[in-house]
Amino acid sequence: MNSVWIVLISFAVFGAAYRFYGRFIAKRIFRADPDNPVPSEELRDDIDYVPTNKEILFGHHFASIAGTGPIVGPAIAIIWGWVPALVWIILGSIFAGAVHDYAALIMSTRKKGVSIGELSREVINPRVRILFLFVILFALWVVVAIFGMVMAVIFNMYPQAVLPVWIQIPIAMTVGWLAYRKKFNMTVMSVIAVILMYASMVIGVRMPLVMPALWGLSPMAIWIILLFSYAYFASVLPVWSLLQPRDYVNSHQLIIGLALIMLGVIFARPVMVAPALQMAPAGAPPILPFLFISVACGAISGFHALVGSGTSSKQLKSEEDVRFIAYGGMLTEGLLAVLVLVAVGAGIGMYVKAGSGEVLRGAAAWQYHYSSWTAAQGLTAKVTAFVNGAANMLGALGIPLRYGQAVIGVLIASFAGTTLDTATRIQRYVVTELAVDYNIRPLQGRHPATALAVLAAAALAFAQGGGKGALILWPLFGTSNQLLAGLVLLVASVYLIKKGANAWPTVVPMLFMIITSSWAMLSNLGRFFNSGQWHLVVIGSLILLLEAWMIFEAAVCIKTQFHSGSGHSGSGYSRSGTGSARP
Repeated sequence: MNSVWIVLISFAVFGAAYRFYGRFIAKRIFRADPDNPVPSEELRDDIDYVPTNKEILFGHHFASIAGTGPIVGPAIAIIWGWVPALVWIILGSIFAGAVHDYAALIMSTRKKGVSIGELSREVINPRVRILFLFVILFALWVVVAIFGMVMAVIFNMYPQAVLPVWIQIPIAMTVGWLAYRKKFNMTVMSVIAVILMYASMVIGVRMPLVMPALWGLSPMAIWIILLFSYAYFASVLPVWSLLQPRDYVNSHQLIIGLALIMLGVIFARPVMVAPALQMAPAGAPPILPFLFISVACGAISGFHALVGSGTSSKQLKSEEDVRFIAYGGMLTEGLLAVLVLVAVGAGIGMYVKAGSGEVLRGAAAWQYHYSSWTAAQGLTAKVTAFVNGAANMLGALGIPLRYGQAVIGVLIASFAGTTLDTATRIQRYVVTELAVDYNIRPLQGRHPATALAVLAAAALAFAQGGGKGALILWPLFGTSNQLLAGLVLLVASVYLIKKGANAWPTVVPMLFMIITSSWAMLSNLGRFFNSGQWHLVVIGSLILLLEAWMIFEAAVCIKTQFHSGSGHSGSGYSRSGTGSARP
Protein backbone atom coordinates (compact mmCIF):
# COMPACT_ATOMS: atom_id res chain seq x y z
CA MET A 1 0.00 0.00 0.00
CA ASN A 2 1.21 3.50 -0.80
CA SER A 3 2.12 5.28 2.43
CA VAL A 4 0.60 8.59 1.24
CA TRP A 5 -2.89 7.19 1.79
CA ILE A 6 -2.00 6.02 5.29
CA VAL A 7 -0.84 9.49 6.30
CA LEU A 8 -3.70 11.41 4.66
CA ILE A 9 -6.42 9.12 6.02
CA SER A 10 -4.90 9.21 9.52
CA PHE A 11 -4.68 13.01 9.40
CA ALA A 12 -8.33 13.28 8.34
CA VAL A 13 -9.52 10.83 11.02
CA PHE A 14 -7.62 12.65 13.75
CA GLY A 15 -9.04 15.98 12.58
CA ALA A 16 -12.60 14.64 12.67
CA ALA A 17 -12.01 13.09 16.10
CA TYR A 18 -10.81 16.42 17.51
CA ARG A 19 -13.77 18.24 16.00
CA PHE A 20 -16.49 15.84 17.17
CA TYR A 21 -15.39 13.41 19.88
CA GLY A 22 -13.06 15.91 21.52
CA ARG A 23 -15.90 18.42 21.73
CA PHE A 24 -18.21 15.72 23.12
CA ILE A 25 -15.71 14.89 25.89
CA ALA A 26 -15.22 18.58 26.74
CA LYS A 27 -18.81 19.79 26.58
CA ARG A 28 -20.95 16.78 27.45
CA ILE A 29 -18.76 14.67 29.75
CA PHE A 30 -16.54 17.08 31.73
CA ARG A 31 -18.52 20.26 30.95
CA ALA A 32 -15.56 22.58 30.58
CA ASP A 33 -16.46 26.10 31.70
CA PRO A 34 -14.27 29.09 30.75
CA ASP A 35 -15.68 31.02 33.74
CA ASN A 36 -14.27 28.61 36.32
CA PRO A 37 -11.21 29.84 38.26
CA VAL A 38 -7.86 28.27 37.38
CA PRO A 39 -4.83 27.71 39.65
CA SER A 40 -2.49 29.73 37.41
CA GLU A 41 -4.45 32.83 38.43
CA GLU A 42 -5.43 31.89 41.98
CA LEU A 43 -1.96 30.70 43.01
CA ARG A 44 0.15 32.75 40.63
CA ASP A 45 3.79 32.93 41.75
CA ASP A 46 5.53 33.36 38.36
CA ILE A 47 7.69 30.33 39.13
CA ASP A 48 5.41 27.30 38.71
CA TYR A 49 1.97 28.94 38.46
CA VAL A 50 1.99 31.18 35.38
CA PRO A 51 -1.12 31.97 33.22
CA THR A 52 -0.13 31.01 29.68
CA ASN A 53 -1.71 31.42 26.25
CA LYS A 54 -2.93 28.10 24.91
CA GLU A 55 -0.59 28.11 21.89
CA ILE A 56 2.46 28.45 24.13
CA LEU A 57 1.18 25.91 26.64
CA PHE A 58 0.42 23.47 23.82
CA GLY A 59 4.07 23.72 22.82
CA HIS A 60 5.24 22.88 26.33
CA HIS A 61 2.67 20.10 26.81
CA PHE A 62 3.19 18.41 23.44
CA ALA A 63 6.98 18.55 23.61
CA SER A 64 6.89 17.13 27.15
CA ILE A 65 4.51 14.22 26.54
CA ALA A 66 6.02 13.12 23.23
CA GLY A 67 9.51 12.11 24.36
CA THR A 68 10.87 9.17 22.40
CA GLY A 69 7.94 6.90 23.30
CA PRO A 70 5.93 7.48 20.08
CA ILE A 71 9.15 6.87 18.14
CA VAL A 72 10.58 3.71 19.68
CA GLY A 73 7.11 2.24 20.34
CA PRO A 74 5.77 2.06 16.76
CA ALA A 75 9.30 1.27 15.53
CA ILE A 76 9.18 -2.02 17.46
CA ALA A 77 5.43 -2.73 17.19
CA ILE A 78 5.65 -2.86 13.39
CA ILE A 79 7.35 -6.23 13.74
CA TRP A 80 3.81 -7.70 14.12
CA GLY A 81 2.76 -5.90 10.94
CA TRP A 82 1.90 -2.30 10.14
CA VAL A 83 -1.89 -2.84 10.04
CA PRO A 84 -2.46 -3.81 13.71
CA ALA A 85 0.00 -1.14 14.84
CA LEU A 86 -1.78 1.53 12.76
CA VAL A 87 -5.25 0.50 13.94
CA TRP A 88 -4.24 0.68 17.60
CA ILE A 89 -2.43 4.01 17.15
CA ILE A 90 -5.55 5.60 15.64
CA LEU A 91 -8.22 4.05 17.87
CA GLY A 92 -6.06 4.18 21.00
CA SER A 93 -5.19 7.86 20.50
CA ILE A 94 -8.79 8.93 19.92
CA PHE A 95 -10.72 6.85 22.45
CA ALA A 96 -8.13 6.12 25.14
CA GLY A 97 -5.04 8.36 25.11
CA ALA A 98 -6.71 11.70 24.33
CA VAL A 99 -9.55 11.05 26.80
CA HIS A 100 -6.99 10.05 29.45
CA ASP A 101 -4.96 13.22 28.87
CA TYR A 102 -8.04 15.44 28.88
CA ALA A 103 -9.31 13.93 32.14
CA ALA A 104 -5.98 14.30 33.94
CA LEU A 105 -5.54 17.95 32.94
CA ILE A 106 -9.05 19.16 33.72
CA MET A 107 -9.33 17.27 37.03
CA SER A 108 -6.01 18.71 38.21
CA THR A 109 -7.02 22.21 37.10
CA ARG A 110 -10.15 21.94 39.22
CA LYS A 111 -8.10 21.04 42.29
CA LYS A 112 -5.47 23.80 42.32
CA GLY A 113 -3.07 22.01 39.97
CA VAL A 114 -2.21 19.08 42.25
CA SER A 115 -0.74 15.86 40.90
CA ILE A 116 -2.88 12.94 39.80
CA GLY A 117 -1.74 11.09 42.93
CA GLU A 118 -3.04 13.86 45.16
CA LEU A 119 -6.27 13.90 43.16
CA SER A 120 -6.86 10.23 43.92
CA ARG A 121 -7.11 11.09 47.62
CA GLU A 122 -9.91 13.54 46.95
CA VAL A 123 -11.73 11.36 44.44
CA ILE A 124 -11.39 7.96 46.16
CA ASN A 125 -9.65 8.04 49.58
CA PRO A 126 -6.29 8.84 51.27
CA ARG A 127 -5.08 5.21 51.10
CA VAL A 128 -5.31 5.21 47.33
CA ARG A 129 -3.20 8.34 47.18
CA ILE A 130 -0.30 6.62 48.97
CA LEU A 131 -0.57 3.59 46.69
CA PHE A 132 -0.73 5.80 43.61
CA LEU A 133 2.26 7.89 44.65
CA PHE A 134 4.42 4.78 44.97
CA VAL A 135 3.62 3.89 41.35
CA ILE A 136 4.23 7.49 40.21
CA LEU A 137 7.53 7.81 42.06
CA PHE A 138 8.74 4.57 40.50
CA ALA A 139 7.67 5.62 37.00
CA LEU A 140 9.31 9.06 37.23
CA TRP A 141 12.46 7.60 38.79
CA VAL A 142 12.92 5.33 35.77
CA VAL A 143 11.86 8.04 33.27
CA VAL A 144 14.48 10.55 34.44
CA ALA A 145 17.22 7.90 34.46
CA ILE A 146 16.27 6.37 31.11
CA PHE A 147 15.84 9.63 29.21
CA GLY A 148 19.22 10.83 30.39
CA MET A 149 20.60 7.63 28.90
CA VAL A 150 18.55 8.01 25.70
CA MET A 151 19.94 11.49 25.05
CA ALA A 152 23.47 10.30 25.77
CA VAL A 153 23.01 7.44 23.28
CA ILE A 154 21.72 9.84 20.62
CA PHE A 155 24.62 12.25 21.18
CA ASN A 156 27.06 9.36 20.72
CA MET A 157 25.25 8.06 17.62
CA TYR A 158 24.68 11.46 16.01
CA PRO A 159 27.34 13.95 17.18
CA GLN A 160 26.00 16.41 14.61
CA ALA A 161 22.93 16.79 16.85
CA VAL A 162 24.91 17.91 19.92
CA LEU A 163 25.36 21.61 19.08
CA PRO A 164 21.75 22.21 17.91
CA VAL A 165 20.28 20.58 21.03
CA TRP A 166 22.46 22.41 23.56
CA ILE A 167 22.18 25.77 21.81
CA GLN A 168 18.41 25.59 22.38
CA ILE A 169 19.03 26.44 26.04
CA PRO A 170 20.51 29.96 25.66
CA ILE A 171 18.12 30.65 22.78
CA ALA A 172 15.11 29.68 24.92
CA MET A 173 16.29 31.69 27.92
CA THR A 174 16.72 34.75 25.70
CA VAL A 175 13.23 34.28 24.25
CA GLY A 176 11.75 33.90 27.74
CA TRP A 177 13.46 37.03 29.05
CA LEU A 178 12.50 39.14 26.03
CA ALA A 179 8.90 37.88 26.00
CA TYR A 180 8.13 38.10 29.72
CA ARG A 181 10.39 40.94 30.89
CA LYS A 182 10.61 43.14 27.81
CA LYS A 183 7.18 42.20 26.39
CA PHE A 184 8.51 41.33 22.94
CA ASN A 185 6.14 39.44 20.65
CA MET A 186 6.50 35.71 21.42
CA THR A 187 5.61 34.65 17.87
CA VAL A 188 8.28 36.85 16.32
CA MET A 189 10.80 35.68 18.90
CA SER A 190 10.01 32.01 18.23
CA VAL A 191 10.40 32.44 14.46
CA ILE A 192 13.85 33.97 14.95
CA ALA A 193 14.71 31.21 17.44
CA VAL A 194 13.71 28.45 15.02
CA ILE A 195 15.81 30.03 12.24
CA LEU A 196 18.81 30.09 14.59
CA MET A 197 18.18 26.47 15.58
CA TYR A 198 18.12 25.28 11.98
CA ALA A 199 21.25 27.30 11.25
CA SER A 200 22.90 25.50 14.15
CA MET A 201 22.02 22.18 12.50
CA VAL A 202 24.03 23.15 9.44
CA ILE A 203 26.96 24.04 11.69
CA GLY A 204 26.47 20.80 13.64
CA VAL A 205 26.78 18.70 10.47
CA ARG A 206 29.98 20.49 9.52
CA MET A 207 31.35 20.51 13.08
CA PRO A 208 30.07 17.41 14.92
CA LEU A 209 30.94 17.42 18.62
CA VAL A 210 32.29 14.09 19.85
CA MET A 211 32.60 13.67 23.61
CA PRO A 212 35.91 12.08 24.62
CA ALA A 213 36.40 9.79 27.61
CA LEU A 214 37.56 11.85 30.62
CA TRP A 215 38.73 11.04 34.16
CA GLY A 216 38.09 7.37 33.63
CA LEU A 217 34.47 8.01 32.61
CA SER A 218 32.98 6.92 29.30
CA PRO A 219 31.52 9.55 26.94
CA MET A 220 28.01 8.31 27.80
CA ALA A 221 28.64 8.71 31.53
CA ILE A 222 29.89 12.27 31.03
CA TRP A 223 26.84 13.16 28.93
CA ILE A 224 24.53 11.77 31.61
CA ILE A 225 26.21 13.86 34.33
CA LEU A 226 25.85 16.99 32.19
CA LEU A 227 22.23 16.19 31.36
CA PHE A 228 21.27 15.59 35.00
CA SER A 229 22.95 18.86 35.95
CA TYR A 230 20.89 20.61 33.28
CA ALA A 231 17.70 18.89 34.50
CA TYR A 232 18.34 20.17 38.03
CA PHE A 233 18.63 23.81 36.97
CA ALA A 234 15.72 23.54 34.51
CA SER A 235 13.52 22.27 37.34
CA VAL A 236 14.30 25.00 39.86
CA LEU A 237 14.27 27.99 37.50
CA PRO A 238 10.96 29.85 37.01
CA VAL A 239 8.91 28.03 34.40
CA TRP A 240 8.79 31.11 32.14
CA SER A 241 12.58 31.51 32.04
CA LEU A 242 13.58 28.19 30.42
CA LEU A 243 11.12 25.29 30.48
CA GLN A 244 8.17 27.06 28.87
CA PRO A 245 10.01 29.03 26.13
CA ARG A 246 12.28 26.05 25.38
CA ASP A 247 9.34 23.75 24.90
CA TYR A 248 7.41 26.37 22.93
CA VAL A 249 10.31 27.04 20.55
CA ASN A 250 11.07 23.33 20.48
CA SER A 251 7.50 22.53 19.52
CA HIS A 252 7.88 24.73 16.43
CA GLN A 253 11.03 22.86 15.47
CA LEU A 254 9.33 19.55 16.13
CA ILE A 255 6.18 20.44 14.18
CA ILE A 256 8.32 21.66 11.28
CA GLY A 257 10.13 18.33 11.44
CA LEU A 258 6.81 16.46 11.32
CA ALA A 259 5.65 18.64 8.41
CA LEU A 260 8.87 17.89 6.52
CA ILE A 261 8.37 14.16 7.05
CA MET A 262 4.76 14.45 5.82
CA LEU A 263 5.94 16.31 2.73
CA GLY A 264 8.65 13.70 2.28
CA VAL A 265 5.97 11.00 2.28
CA ILE A 266 3.89 12.90 -0.29
CA PHE A 267 6.82 13.57 -2.62
CA ALA A 268 8.59 10.22 -2.20
CA ARG A 269 5.37 8.14 -2.15
CA PRO A 270 7.14 5.10 -0.70
CA VAL A 271 5.26 1.82 -0.65
CA MET A 272 4.93 -0.09 2.63
CA VAL A 273 7.51 -2.88 2.44
CA ALA A 274 6.86 -4.11 5.99
CA PRO A 275 4.36 -6.99 6.16
CA ALA A 276 0.74 -5.96 6.77
CA LEU A 277 0.39 -8.69 9.40
CA GLN A 278 3.01 -10.96 10.95
CA MET A 279 1.57 -12.96 13.82
CA ALA A 280 4.70 -14.87 14.87
CA PRO A 281 7.95 -12.96 14.18
CA ALA A 282 11.11 -14.76 15.26
CA GLY A 283 11.70 -14.50 19.01
CA ALA A 284 8.88 -12.00 19.62
CA PRO A 285 6.31 -12.27 22.42
CA PRO A 286 2.68 -12.81 21.33
CA ILE A 287 0.97 -9.90 19.62
CA LEU A 288 -1.71 -9.96 22.32
CA PRO A 289 -1.28 -8.20 24.70
CA PHE A 290 2.20 -6.91 23.85
CA LEU A 291 1.15 -4.80 20.85
CA PHE A 292 -0.66 -2.44 23.24
CA ILE A 293 2.37 -2.24 25.53
CA SER A 294 4.91 -1.77 22.74
CA VAL A 295 3.12 1.07 20.93
CA ALA A 296 2.94 2.78 24.34
CA CYS A 297 2.93 6.60 24.07
CA GLY A 298 1.86 6.43 20.43
CA ALA A 299 -1.65 5.54 21.64
CA ILE A 300 -1.85 6.12 25.42
CA SER A 301 0.62 6.71 28.24
CA GLY A 302 0.27 7.16 31.98
CA PHE A 303 3.22 9.57 31.89
CA HIS A 304 1.00 12.08 30.07
CA ALA A 305 -1.18 12.37 33.17
CA LEU A 306 1.90 13.29 35.19
CA VAL A 307 2.67 16.10 32.74
CA GLY A 308 -0.95 17.30 32.58
CA SER A 309 -1.44 17.30 36.35
CA GLY A 310 2.17 18.20 37.10
CA THR A 311 3.06 21.25 35.01
CA SER A 312 0.37 22.03 32.41
CA SER A 313 -2.47 22.47 34.93
CA LYS A 314 -0.41 25.12 36.74
CA GLN A 315 -0.15 27.18 33.53
CA LEU A 316 -3.62 26.71 32.05
CA LYS A 317 -5.41 29.99 31.39
CA SER A 318 -8.92 28.61 30.92
CA GLU A 319 -10.76 25.28 31.12
CA GLU A 320 -11.83 25.94 27.54
CA ASP A 321 -8.18 25.43 26.46
CA VAL A 322 -7.98 21.85 27.76
CA ARG A 323 -9.36 20.31 24.54
CA PHE A 324 -6.74 22.05 22.40
CA ILE A 325 -3.84 21.30 24.74
CA ALA A 326 -4.61 17.79 26.06
CA TYR A 327 -6.92 16.17 23.50
CA GLY A 328 -5.21 17.91 20.58
CA GLY A 329 -1.75 17.21 22.00
CA MET A 330 -2.41 13.46 22.14
CA LEU A 331 -3.79 13.39 18.59
CA THR A 332 -0.67 15.22 17.40
CA GLU A 333 1.41 12.57 19.11
CA GLY A 334 -0.69 9.90 17.41
CA LEU A 335 0.10 11.53 14.05
CA LEU A 336 3.80 11.41 14.96
CA ALA A 337 3.43 7.69 15.69
CA VAL A 338 1.82 7.18 12.25
CA LEU A 339 4.72 9.00 10.58
CA VAL A 340 7.19 6.82 12.48
CA LEU A 341 5.31 3.74 11.29
CA VAL A 342 5.58 4.95 7.70
CA ALA A 343 9.27 5.81 8.10
CA VAL A 344 10.20 2.35 9.41
CA GLY A 345 7.69 0.51 7.22
CA ALA A 346 8.15 2.32 3.88
CA GLY A 347 10.90 4.96 4.04
CA ILE A 348 13.45 2.43 5.20
CA GLY A 349 12.86 0.47 1.99
CA MET A 350 14.18 3.33 -0.13
CA TYR A 351 17.81 2.88 0.93
CA VAL A 352 19.78 1.02 3.56
CA LYS A 353 23.52 0.53 3.54
CA ALA A 354 24.35 -2.75 5.24
CA GLY A 355 27.42 -3.27 7.41
CA SER A 356 29.06 -5.10 4.52
CA GLY A 357 28.64 -2.01 2.33
CA GLU A 358 25.85 -3.59 0.28
CA VAL A 359 22.95 -1.27 -0.60
CA LEU A 360 19.56 -2.78 0.22
CA ARG A 361 16.13 -1.67 -0.93
CA GLY A 362 12.52 -2.79 -0.57
CA ALA A 363 11.64 -5.76 1.63
CA ALA A 364 15.33 -6.69 1.94
CA ALA A 365 16.05 -3.33 3.57
CA TRP A 366 13.21 -3.85 6.05
CA GLN A 367 14.37 -7.37 6.86
CA TYR A 368 17.86 -6.03 7.55
CA HIS A 369 16.45 -4.16 10.56
CA TYR A 370 13.59 -6.52 11.46
CA SER A 371 14.86 -10.04 10.85
CA SER A 372 13.96 -10.94 14.44
CA TRP A 373 12.74 -9.50 17.73
CA THR A 374 16.31 -9.42 19.04
CA ALA A 375 17.52 -7.45 16.01
CA ALA A 376 14.76 -4.85 16.32
CA GLN A 377 14.48 -4.58 20.09
CA GLY A 378 17.47 -2.47 21.09
CA LEU A 379 17.23 1.30 21.43
CA THR A 380 19.96 1.84 18.82
CA ALA A 381 18.16 -0.36 16.29
CA LYS A 382 14.84 1.46 16.71
CA VAL A 383 16.33 4.94 16.56
CA THR A 384 18.45 4.02 13.53
CA ALA A 385 15.45 2.58 11.68
CA PHE A 386 13.44 5.78 12.16
CA VAL A 387 16.30 8.17 11.41
CA ASN A 388 17.28 6.35 8.22
CA GLY A 389 13.71 5.88 7.02
CA ALA A 390 12.71 9.49 7.65
CA ALA A 391 15.97 10.87 6.17
CA ASN A 392 15.37 8.81 3.03
CA MET A 393 11.97 10.46 2.58
CA LEU A 394 13.43 13.93 3.25
CA GLY A 395 15.76 13.21 0.35
CA ALA A 396 12.72 13.53 -1.95
CA LEU A 397 12.59 17.20 -0.89
CA GLY A 398 16.20 17.70 -1.98
CA ILE A 399 17.65 17.46 1.54
CA PRO A 400 20.97 15.55 1.47
CA LEU A 401 21.02 12.37 3.55
CA ARG A 402 23.46 13.62 6.19
CA TYR A 403 21.44 16.80 6.74
CA GLY A 404 18.24 14.78 6.87
CA GLN A 405 19.76 12.53 9.51
CA ALA A 406 20.77 15.63 11.49
CA VAL A 407 17.23 17.05 11.36
CA ILE A 408 15.72 13.77 12.61
CA GLY A 409 18.48 13.22 15.17
CA VAL A 410 17.88 16.67 16.67
CA LEU A 411 14.12 16.03 16.64
CA ILE A 412 14.54 12.84 18.69
CA ALA A 413 17.03 14.39 21.10
CA SER A 414 14.78 17.44 21.55
CA PHE A 415 11.80 15.25 22.40
CA ALA A 416 13.90 13.34 24.93
CA GLY A 417 15.27 16.58 26.43
CA THR A 418 11.87 18.13 27.04
CA THR A 419 10.70 14.92 28.70
CA LEU A 420 13.81 14.82 30.89
CA ASP A 421 13.44 18.33 32.31
CA THR A 422 9.64 18.09 32.67
CA ALA A 423 9.85 14.70 34.42
CA THR A 424 12.44 16.11 36.86
CA ARG A 425 10.16 19.04 37.65
CA ILE A 426 7.16 16.75 38.18
CA GLN A 427 9.18 14.49 40.46
CA ARG A 428 10.03 17.59 42.48
CA TYR A 429 6.32 18.37 42.82
CA VAL A 430 5.57 14.83 44.01
CA VAL A 431 8.40 14.90 46.55
CA THR A 432 7.20 18.30 47.80
CA GLU A 433 3.59 17.11 48.16
CA LEU A 434 4.72 14.16 50.25
CA ALA A 435 7.04 16.35 52.31
CA VAL A 436 4.21 18.79 53.09
CA ASP A 437 1.81 15.99 53.99
CA TYR A 438 4.28 14.33 56.35
CA ASN A 439 5.82 17.59 57.59
CA ILE A 440 9.33 16.82 56.29
CA ARG A 441 10.45 20.44 56.17
CA PRO A 442 13.90 19.96 54.54
CA LEU A 443 12.25 18.52 51.41
CA GLN A 444 9.56 21.16 51.05
CA GLY A 445 11.83 23.60 49.23
CA ARG A 446 12.29 23.27 45.49
CA HIS A 447 16.09 22.92 45.67
CA PRO A 448 16.27 19.97 48.11
CA ALA A 449 13.27 18.26 46.48
CA THR A 450 14.88 18.58 43.04
CA ALA A 451 18.24 17.41 44.39
CA LEU A 452 16.59 14.27 45.73
CA ALA A 453 14.90 13.60 42.38
CA VAL A 454 18.13 14.06 40.40
CA LEU A 455 20.38 12.16 42.80
CA ALA A 456 17.97 9.21 42.93
CA ALA A 457 17.93 9.03 39.12
CA ALA A 458 21.72 9.34 39.01
CA ALA A 459 22.07 6.51 41.54
CA LEU A 460 19.93 4.30 39.30
CA ALA A 461 21.77 5.36 36.15
CA PHE A 462 25.18 4.55 37.60
CA ALA A 463 24.08 1.35 39.31
CA GLN A 464 25.39 -0.28 36.16
CA GLY A 465 28.55 0.61 34.24
CA GLY A 466 28.57 3.56 31.88
CA GLY A 467 25.35 5.14 33.11
CA LYS A 468 23.11 2.37 31.74
CA GLY A 469 21.69 1.36 35.12
CA ALA A 470 18.15 2.39 34.16
CA LEU A 471 18.10 -0.68 31.92
CA ILE A 472 17.96 -2.76 35.12
CA LEU A 473 14.35 -1.64 35.67
CA TRP A 474 13.43 -0.70 32.09
CA PRO A 475 11.73 -4.08 31.38
CA LEU A 476 9.08 -3.06 33.93
CA PHE A 477 8.50 0.45 32.65
CA GLY A 478 6.34 -0.33 29.62
CA THR A 479 3.75 -2.35 31.52
CA SER A 480 3.96 -0.04 34.56
CA ASN A 481 3.37 3.02 32.38
CA GLN A 482 0.31 1.47 30.73
CA LEU A 483 -1.00 0.27 34.11
CA LEU A 484 -0.61 3.84 35.33
CA ALA A 485 -2.76 5.00 32.39
CA GLY A 486 -5.44 2.51 33.40
CA LEU A 487 -5.34 3.74 37.00
CA VAL A 488 -5.63 7.38 35.90
CA LEU A 489 -8.72 6.43 33.90
CA LEU A 490 -9.98 4.62 37.01
CA VAL A 491 -9.71 7.85 39.02
CA ALA A 492 -11.43 9.75 36.20
CA SER A 493 -14.23 7.16 36.10
CA VAL A 494 -14.86 7.43 39.84
CA TYR A 495 -14.77 11.23 39.55
CA LEU A 496 -17.47 11.19 36.84
CA ILE A 497 -19.61 8.58 38.62
CA LYS A 498 -19.54 10.62 41.83
CA LYS A 499 -20.66 13.66 39.84
CA GLY A 500 -23.53 11.77 38.21
CA ALA A 501 -21.99 12.16 34.75
CA ASN A 502 -21.71 9.64 31.89
CA ALA A 503 -18.54 7.71 32.74
CA TRP A 504 -18.50 5.23 29.84
CA PRO A 505 -15.93 7.21 27.79
CA THR A 506 -13.42 6.63 30.62
CA VAL A 507 -14.68 3.27 31.93
CA VAL A 508 -14.26 1.38 28.63
CA PRO A 509 -10.62 2.39 27.95
CA MET A 510 -9.88 1.97 31.67
CA LEU A 511 -11.02 -1.67 31.63
CA PHE A 512 -9.14 -2.33 28.40
CA MET A 513 -5.87 -0.84 29.66
CA ILE A 514 -6.00 -2.53 33.06
CA ILE A 515 -6.77 -5.94 31.53
CA THR A 516 -4.14 -5.81 28.77
CA SER A 517 -1.44 -4.28 31.01
CA SER A 518 -2.05 -6.75 33.83
CA TRP A 519 -1.97 -9.59 31.31
CA ALA A 520 1.38 -8.33 29.97
CA MET A 521 2.80 -7.83 33.46
CA LEU A 522 1.86 -11.39 34.49
CA SER A 523 3.46 -12.75 31.31
CA ASN A 524 6.62 -10.77 32.00
CA LEU A 525 6.73 -11.92 35.62
CA GLY A 526 6.74 -15.52 34.42
CA ARG A 527 9.64 -14.74 32.10
CA PHE A 528 11.54 -12.88 34.84
CA PHE A 529 10.98 -15.79 37.23
CA ASN A 530 12.27 -18.34 34.73
CA SER A 531 15.39 -16.25 34.03
CA GLY A 532 16.09 -15.60 37.73
CA GLN A 533 15.62 -11.81 37.53
CA TRP A 534 14.36 -11.62 41.09
CA HIS A 535 14.50 -7.83 41.43
CA LEU A 536 12.06 -7.53 38.51
CA VAL A 537 9.85 -10.28 39.95
CA VAL A 538 9.62 -8.52 43.33
CA ILE A 539 9.04 -4.99 42.01
CA GLY A 540 6.61 -6.15 39.30
CA SER A 541 4.61 -8.17 41.84
CA LEU A 542 4.43 -5.17 44.17
CA ILE A 543 3.14 -2.96 41.34
CA LEU A 544 0.43 -5.51 40.53
CA LEU A 545 -0.56 -5.70 44.21
CA LEU A 546 -0.76 -1.91 44.45
CA GLU A 547 -2.92 -1.86 41.33
CA ALA A 548 -5.27 -4.55 42.72
CA TRP A 549 -5.56 -2.64 45.99
CA MET A 550 -6.40 0.60 44.18
CA ILE A 551 -9.07 -1.13 42.11
CA PHE A 552 -10.59 -2.62 45.28
CA GLU A 553 -10.67 0.77 47.00
CA ALA A 554 -12.26 2.36 43.94
CA ALA A 555 -14.91 -0.38 43.76
CA VAL A 556 -15.78 0.18 47.42
CA CYS A 557 -16.03 3.93 46.79
CA ILE A 558 -18.36 3.43 43.81
CA LYS A 559 -20.50 0.92 45.73
CA THR A 560 -20.83 3.35 48.63
CA GLN A 561 -21.76 6.12 46.21
CA PHE A 562 -24.55 4.10 44.64
CA HIS A 563 -25.85 2.89 48.02
CA SER A 564 -26.02 6.49 49.21
CA GLY A 565 -28.45 7.16 46.38
CA SER A 566 -26.63 10.36 45.48
CA GLY A 567 -25.46 11.23 41.97
CA HIS A 568 -23.15 13.91 43.24
CA SER A 569 -20.02 14.02 45.27
CA GLY A 570 -20.26 13.93 49.01
CA SER A 571 -16.53 14.34 49.45
CA GLY A 572 -16.40 18.07 48.94
CA TYR A 573 -14.44 17.68 45.73
CA SER A 574 -15.07 20.69 43.55
CA ARG A 575 -13.41 23.05 41.16
CA SER A 576 -10.70 24.84 43.04
CA GLY A 577 -12.79 24.75 46.18
CA THR A 578 -15.71 26.67 44.65
CA GLY A 579 -18.23 24.07 45.78
CA SER A 580 -19.58 23.46 42.28
CA ALA A 581 -21.41 20.14 42.06
CA ARG A 582 -21.36 19.92 38.28
CA PRO A 583 -18.67 17.71 36.76
